[in-house]
Amino acid sequence: METDLLFTQGIDLPGFASYPLLETVSGRRHLRRYLEDLIQLGRRAGTGVILESATWVANRDRGLEIGYAADTVMTRNRQAIDLLAEVRDANDDVAVVLSANVGPRTDAYAPSDQMSSGEAELYHCEQVGVLADTKVDLICGYTLGYLEEAVGIVLAARQFDLPVVIAFTVETDGRLPTGMPLEVAIQAVDRTTDNYASYFMINCAHPDHFFEILSDDPWMQRLRGIVANASRCNHAELDEATYLDDGNPEELGRQLAEIHHKYPQINVLGGCCGTDMRHMACIAEAALTRAAGDKTNS
Repeated sequence: METDLLFTQGIDLPGFASYPLLETVSGRRHLRRYLEDLIQLGRRAGTGVILESATWVANRDRGLEIGYAADTVMTRNRQAIDLLAEVRDANDDVAVVLSANVGPRTDAYAPSDQMSSGEAELYHCEQVGVLADTKVDLICGYTLGYLEEAVGIVLAARQFDLPVVIAFTVETDGRLPTGMPLEVAIQAVDRTTDNYASYFMINCAHPDHFFEILSDDPWMQRLRGIVANASRCNHAELDEATYLDDGNPEELGRQLAEIHHKYPQINVLGGCCGTDMRHMACIAEAALTRAAGDKTNS
């Protein structure tokens, strides 16, 4: 959502934060249109929809970086979920899950100041605790770059009896920014948290960056979602980008459809940096077409 708003629609997002849009009528209109477009796609495709809140950087530290007091940031968290709930209530013919997007405390791609898992749990409990008092269905930790922060978010969600999903970001070699293999990270989170996470995902990476690490090994059953970049750029290049690399929507759709075909447990598909509704439509069409072909052939 953020790259689409910033580059395609020309909307200023200080600190890459979209929650300030909740403060104006026009800003809420932009967010609502994004959510309703996704629901319309789900309606046409006959699929469920996971709506992500505009709260990826709505934590204390990243709010302070753009001049927001912590209590104001927490108010925006509540308002973001209220907006999701309003949209879901107005579209009760589509199966909709409300996901509270929780991002890393600092830079996802260069996590130099790393917390222990206990520190991460304490830190993220502030945001997760606020979200627990809303109509949210689950917590999703997105673009997580190191093990301990992922563990902390899972433990924070467990404190409030909320389901939680962990989405790791990987570099062009399929490893976390710290160099840890994805398989090792997933297994370590499960081992440390007694398998509390509902499932894991990869996000903010192009399929070319991680396709080779996917396998039929047992750990893969915990990987249930891919929220992919349109761009093949690495994270350093994306950080410095002055224009939107929207890749090839049809190709991205085919790649994610192939992953779903080969690993059918991966049934949550979506778009991250550089994607918009063109990409989402191509993903849905390609996955459903591939699935229909499989049924016909069987």
